[in-house]
Amino acid sequence: MTPAMTCVLKNGRVVDPVNGRDGRFDVEIRDGVIVRVAPDLPIPDGALVLDVPAGCIVTPGLIDMHVHLREPGQEHKETIASGAAAAVAGGFTAVACMPNTSPVNDSAAVTRYIRDKADAAGLARVYPIGAASVGQKGEQLAEIGELKAAGCVAVSDDGHPIRTALLMRRVLEYAGMLDVLVIDHCEDPTLKGDGVVHEGAVASELGLRGIPGEAEELWVERDITLAGLAKVPFHVAHLSTAGSLRAVRAGKARGIAVTCEVAPHHFVLTDEALRDYDTNTKMNPPLRPPSDVAALVEGLADGTVDVIATDHAPHHADEKALSYDHAPFGITGLETAVSLTFDRLVHAGHIGLARMVELLSVNPARILKVTGGSLTEGAPADISVLAPDLPVTIRASAQKSASRNMPFEGWTLRGGVAATVVGGRLVYRNTRVEGLDAWPAAPVR
Repeated sequence: MTPAMTCVLKNGRVVDPVNGRDGRFDVEIRDGVIVRVAPDLPIPDGALVLDVPAGCIVTPGLIDMHVHLREPGQEHKETIASGAAAAVAGGFTAVACMPNTSPVNDSAAVTRYIRDKADAAGLARVYPIGAASVGQKGEQLAEIGELKAAGCVAVSDDGHPIRTALLMRRVLEYAGMLDVLVIDHCEDPTLKGDGVVHEGAVASELGLRGIPGEAEELWVERDITLAGLAKVPFHVAHLSTAGSLRAVRAGKARGIAVTCEVAPHHFVLTDEALRDYDTNTKMNPPLRPPSDVAALVEGLADGTVDVIATDHAPHHADEKALSYDHAPFGITGLETAVSLTFDRLVHAGHIGLARMVELLSVNPARILKVTGGSLTEGAPADISVLAPDLPVTIRASAQKSASRNMPFEGWTLRGGVAATVVGGRLVYRNTRVEGLDAWPAAPVR
């Protein structure tokens, strides 16, 4: 299946909130572009017909706006090619990658390198996010105009908070003039100190140093206030506490252009998961208590949370084999996000399919101002085919990512990915989905 081929996805349930579609539609793709979406489309001469398996849904391509692809400089953890393979296997047609590479993506040269590697991989679209400060050191404003011209869709010092209120104000003002989104890792480093888990009863019982939720909440309040001062959009990365959610809700009510994302591990796991000292439960922000998890689920349901993003953070097994205090923060997430969302949000009755598509496609595209988010005639054919009832048992050994650091080994979930189409090309086909054996082979199987 090539971009120049005409094909028709037949008899799928299309869930496309932007165009108000939720029902049985055919989708015709020609030269990599969606040309018609309607019931019972006539088949053009020579077109490839792809029958959508019963029970599957056809959605706008999913977009993960927060991943770490590690290349350049940390290819032992992940490469752009392996990260893109993990993305399409996880149902994502596009990802936005954070700048904490080596060297840091604070220059046009690094941005172009990332884009060239992504083009060579030929799988998911990869949108670079540039550093907000030179070297992510929080001292000097990066050349945001240069980064945008080279292809960056946002700026962030993710992995580090933008250090001072003055610098954050300058980043917001300058990025706002250039129509570039600012994303911040909200955390007061003086309150975090050398903490490794959420500060609370579980940390005390386990003898692990804690990070109070207030370390995040103070920074969220600061950044929302500064975004209001600058009158430009601002996005909170990997929000994890009820207090942060209240701040976002209040900021939206005041008319401030604040958006936020939540990672699947933060709405699925609590700090009770720490009890085995498994370093695959070590992440930043840390896993929070049940009250915070319940608040995040409520925010996902009521519209306060805008995006589900994975914060995909691959690490080599040797690094995660260190003691809890010394192992790095972060887990992989690209290949588990859809199943966790289906199982713990959709099938649990917290959100519907349309809301899931908003969180994983519509809103990321809107916030980043990138291609996608709808199945509109004339748009590039970036499409995810999802299997809401597919039984999925998570096995790290079967994943495409170069790293395996995730805490869901052996979990059995309901819901998964059937196929992924990027620019009219079938780039992933899940052979475990009955009925897809008639589809052409894809680069990632």
